[in-house]
Amino acid sequence: MSLEMRTVKGVNIGSWLLMEGYILGGRNIAESAFKRRFEDVNGKRELETFSRLFRENFIQEDDFKNISALGARTVRLPFNCRLIESKPYCYDNKGIAYLKKALSWAKKYNIRIILDLHAAPGAQNEDWHADSNGKALLWEKKQYRQRMCALWEIVADACKDESALLGYDILNEPVIGKQSTDIVKHLYQQVMSRIRAIDTAHMIFLEGDIWAQRIDFLEELLTDNMCISIHTYAPLEYTFNFTPFYTFPGYDGNTLWNADRIRAYLEPYALFSRRHKVGIFVGEFGVNWRGGWWGESQYIKNMLAAFEEFEFGYTYWTYKAIAHHVFPDGIYQMLANGPYVKREGSFYGWENYIYNWKKDKKAIVDFWQTKNFTLNKTLSETLRTFFKR
Repeated sequence: MSLEMRTVKGVNIGSWLLMEGYILGGRNIAESAFKRRFEDVNGKRELETFSRLFRENFIQEDDFKNISALGARTVRLPFNCRLIESKPYCYDNKGIAYLKKALSWAKKYNIRIILDLHAAPGAQNEDWHADSNGKALLWEKKQYRQRMCALWEIVADACKDESALLGYDILNEPVIGKQSTDIVKHLYQQVMSRIRAIDTAHMIFLEGDIWAQRIDFLEELLTDNMCISIHTYAPLEYTFNFTPFYTFPGYDGNTLWNADRIRAYLEPYALFSRRHKVGIFVGEFGVNWRGGWWGESQYIKNMLAAFEEFEFGYTYWTYKAIAHHVFPDGIYQMLANGPYVKREGSFYGWENYIYNWKKDKKAIVDFWQTKNFTLNKTLSETLRTFFKR
């Protein structure tokens, strides 16, 4: 298993099949809330057009060519359950078609895809990236868990024969609060059973509690052809730039974060891997890029070196984004300001689509394309060096 993970190196394609506010330069409101407001202003038909044109233009075939040119072998592809589930137990073939389009592009450029359910029915945590209304209803209502199982049946049946498919990351960053981990284990067992009844060939990835950080309780679920997925952005005050002017190496409170601290932070996961003979996949890691003046490149190099030492697979978060003052941004960055970025406000980033759509549709569609983003050369070369090892 660890040998397999050693070859899994690549990037996430965030905000394509699940829109995230900060990646699109704005507030972190849920995608569904953004789209409700868009529909209120522009109407249902224009919302359908907007959704189609965004998916056709934010990521295109050339983006997979770019990713391949970086030396990446893997794409983790986050998607929203709403892409496929138009209503409870009603499935949209157009949503499946986007997954299959990505798989066809990946095949052409010799890339393997991990399908990541980033926003589950009811939401698996309270955050915007789970398309949540502020509650994690997946853990409160059995009907949402049943819908998640059915959703994965549909996805597995549609994608099981795709040669570019690496596997299924069945739930991104669950956070269960005060509930017992038994609820996660039971859900995972159900989903795995439903997938394995359809597809025994592809890998299953399981993420732990507390945003894919606590994994000890997953040991009871380990079987063949599966992997444990973790996410690491430690320390958040530095990587997310929540406290300006932190540098790396440097102190987060009383803790010195350097290469040794990164290694010590990751070592328990490596011990778990060895003890249970299961691979570890770092589905997300990254840093807010501040021009490279605050040790960002050294941080990424030290993190990648630790992954390599421990034989972890990994995918960088994320491929492209509006350059922002907080949260990890993209290998391709939108540096320019303009009417669809508007860092000065009063509406930021993607909320400007709502109010400019009717008069500026063509310009907005062009704005989304990667040709308008700038490659972060330092970051891309660092990643390329490790991808090609």
